[in-house]
Amino acid sequence: MSTRLPIGIIGLGLIGTSLAQRLLHAGFQVAGYDIAVDRRDNLARLGGIACVSAKEVGERCKEIVLAVFNTDQVESVLESAEGAGLGAEHLVICTSTCDPDRIEALAARLAKRSVRFLESPLSGNSDQIAKGNGIALVAGERSAMDAATPILNALCKQSYFLGPAGSGGRAKLAVNLIGGLNRAVMAEGLAFAESMGLQLEPLLEVLKGSAAYSRAMDTRGMKMVTGDFTPHAWLTQSLKDFRLMHDVAGRVGQELPLATQYVQLVESCIAHGEGPLDNSVVIQELRRRRTQQR
Repeated sequence: MSTRLPIGIIGLGLIGTSLAQRLLHAGFQVAGYDIAVDRRDNLARLGGIACVSAKEVGERCKEIVLAVFNTDQVESVLESAEGAGLGAEHLVICTSTCDPDRIEALAARLAKRSVRFLESPLSGNSDQIAKGNGIALVAGERSAMDAATPILNALCKQSYFLGPAGSGGRAKLAVNLIGGLNRAVMAEGLAFAESMGLQLEPLLEVLKGSAAYSRAMDTRGMKMVTGDFTPHAWLTQSLKDFRLMHDVAGRVGQELPLATQYVQLVESCIAHGEGPLDNSVVIQELRRRRTQQR
């Protein structure tokens, strides 16, 4: 029987639960924590160990995966008195999409405490990640990536090393910008086709074979066509990421006009109570705008 310590996961939302499933499937023990009791209970049902605090995860595990919502939560888990209680023996893999400048500074602070920190935001929604099709955008010390390779291989089909801490987050923001706009373009095209009386399901197959193809058609196309907005990635998460893009773009002097339009679509959806749904629900706002013109 293996004497290896369990892998810790802090944050058991859509992504964290998918990561736990990947690790369990690969034969790792998993010990996880989330502030929501039902999420901890779900981990136990999957075969993991439910912990009552981030500190317990830090005590049980020397390798910890973070899948929390934002930069504030990452800093709290890693640095506050109520956090994981990290020491020199810990390796942290942060999969959250965060402010890259703050992550760069956080990595420097953790290095002074001899905590090995690896920034590794993921490209892929929770369904893709659960199926092993996620991509890790890795940044930090190369030695930390080498140490984390067995875990990264279990989590994702491919990992890219991008350089020092902060580089992964910067790449992830660019990836999410393009991915979000691809969804919006598809939603607008489908709404336009629908307004002209076309049947969307056969049209989606045409689009997949056409010059207009994007991977968003594979992951979100049928959700838009059928109206099944069961979340693989919450719309509120998309808004958080796009607001972060605007913050970073302001620092580097880059205008994001298309991203600005996307944020307006998302904010209107959230105002209609659609924040907890899948981010493909943006098509509903475009349908509402068609109705308003009649």
